[in-house]
Amino acid sequence: MSHEDRILASCTVDDLGQRQFSVRVWGVKPFDHERTYTLGAKDDNSAAQEGLRLFVEEMECLRDAEMKDD
Repeated sequence: MSHEDRILASCTVDDLGQRQFSVRVWGVKPFDHERTYTLGAKDDNSAAQEGLRLFVEEMECLRDAEMKDD
């Protein structure tokens, strides 16, 4: 995987209580999208990891769909 193929992203996590978290994830061009996920997790680190994983999965699907159209 080249550096250009990597999906770079950052996130913030808000604790909603009762092991629920709001995870806001945003990417770096060309994946400069923003998503917010509400997740159940044991702690904020786990919520962040899952939010980032979901974002990367979603961006990979978008990238693959765009490549298929070309």
